Amino acid sequence: MNNFELNKIAGAVLAGALLVVAVNEIANIAVHPTAPEKAAYAIDTGTVAASDGAAPAAVAEGPSLGVLLAAADPAKGSKVFKKCGSCHTTEEGGANKIGPNLYAIVGKAKGASAGFSYSGALMEKGGDWSYEDLNAFLTKPKSFIKGTKMSFAGIKKPTDRANLIAFLRTLGSSALPLPAAN
Repeated sequence: MNNFELNKIAGAVLAGALLVVAVNEIANIAVHPTAPEKAAYAIDTGTVAASDGAAPAAVAEGPSLGVLLAAADPAKGSKVFKKCGSCHTTEEGGANKIGPNLYAIVGKAKGASAGFSYSGALMEKGGDWSYEDLNAFLTKPKSFIKGTKMSFAGIKKPTDRANLIAFLRTLGSSALPLPAAN
């Protein structure tokens, strides 16, 4: 192959690249891709507290956590717990697995299960596992405590979360009163 053939190939490649750039610029001018200042339709994804220690924000619609817990069924919660059972145990004095033992977790201090190495983010969060914190954590763990080691995606249905929390409440004696059903 001589130099003339190589120059034609290089010219064709450069012309193709120039054509792609030119078409992209013309399309940007014609379409004006700008994002609106305000969303035309806001999608309610529910909100949970940030890991800065703020209290969990309530979901705008639907029954309150107190109402859900008042109607919760621990038997259904034990079925929901099957998702958790691959990483957690619930027996008194039970061994830790990938996650800590959850016996008497309701009202217990965060990061207090003996013999389990918690993430620094969970240890920094501090406080006790209140119903609201459990609900927010079970909704989406990585949103409630950024940097948590728990890789679980979360439980989307509020009734499933309430049933699970009711089941966890039956493990050990929880003197923590249920939130007001209003």
